[in-house]
Amino acid sequence: MAQFTCSVRHCGWAIVLASTLLLASCEKQEAEAARPETTVRIVEAALTDYQQTVTLTGEVVAHVQANLAFRVSGQVTQWFADVGAHVDEGELLAKIDPREQEADVQASEAAVKAAEAQVRQASATLARQNTLMAQGFTTRRDLDQAETAARTATSALDAANAELESARTALSYTELRSSAAGIVTVRHAEVGQVVQAAQTMFSVAKDGPRDAIFNVHEGLLFMRPASEDVTLALVSDPSVTSIARVSEISPTIDDKAGTVRVKLAMQETPERMTLGSSVTGVARFEPAKVIALPWTALTAVEGKPAVWIVDPRDSTVSLKPIEVKSYESGRVLVASGLSVGEKVVAEGGKFLRPGLVVHAVAEEQAK
Repeated sequence: MAQFTCSVRHCGWAIVLASTLLLASCEKQEAEAARPETTVRIVEAALTDYQQTVTLTGEVVAHVQANLAFRVSGQVTQWFADVGAHVDEGELLAKIDPREQEADVQASEAAVKAAEAQVRQASATLARQNTLMAQGFTTRRDLDQAETAARTATSALDAANAELESARTALSYTELRSSAAGIVTVRHAEVGQVVQAAQTMFSVAKDGPRDAIFNVHEGLLFMRPASEDVTLALVSDPSVTSIARVSEISPTIDDKAGTVRVKLAMQETPERMTLGSSVTGVARFEPAKVIALPWTALTAVEGKPAVWIVDPRDSTVSLKPIEVKSYESGRVLVASGLSVGEKVVAEGGKFLRPGLVVHAVAEEQAK
């Protein structure tokens, strides 16, 4: 009888334990059923210090480049300097056929000689008229005519001398000489080529300061730099550096690339930063407070950037348009549209729809 009573007691404890486990299991199932099926990772919008740095690649060019051309037309007979050659001021670069200019000089010399003969004759006539006038053997009209003829002959001689000087100058223009010391960067002169006056034959990069040319996106021109100084570094050897400042901004925009040509003047030019060298320019802009989000948080609404926001009251999501300041590797910087403290969906946004209840997991918990 005692054994039967003990057995009944054990059965009672077993029934109670089974009931307890069953109840706990039901409560767990009810909790899991009430929990949303969509789980997302969220980040809290917070301000962070940000200083944008821009690195562009440009080219070293001469601060002053002279385009040289003949001042008279003719056929090129010789050239003496090629691209890359260093020339001194006044050095001969090319010649054109001088026969036409030489003929002009000879004609002008003959005209000068004729004008000199006219001056001598007119001077002799004037002297004779003065003598006769003193003796009373001529008239005042004849003396005036002799004086006029002498002045006319003198003026004609001056004109002939001017023509001769002009012809000799034109003859000197058949030789093209460098206007300054520098390096030849362009040569168009070829033997036998017929050229016109003012047609560029050579381009010479003058010795002295150097500049760096960059093609800059127009949007960067509206940003305020933290400093006027731009750090330049040689692409082939970043240890070779220089400091430069903006000296010229092109007033036009490249239609194809949407960039603006910007020239920077170097304060000092290292020897290894030769003409045509590729350099990088690093510019820093004023620091600002921005909201940074992972790039996975970004979506779009009506073709414009947007993010999913989780309402902390009922855990529903909604789309919110934003304005992006800039796109960076792994993140986007928000210019406007978000408030500090808002919960932004960082991952899982592709499964969402407006008004959907989600299970939000903070970034720290997800890790």
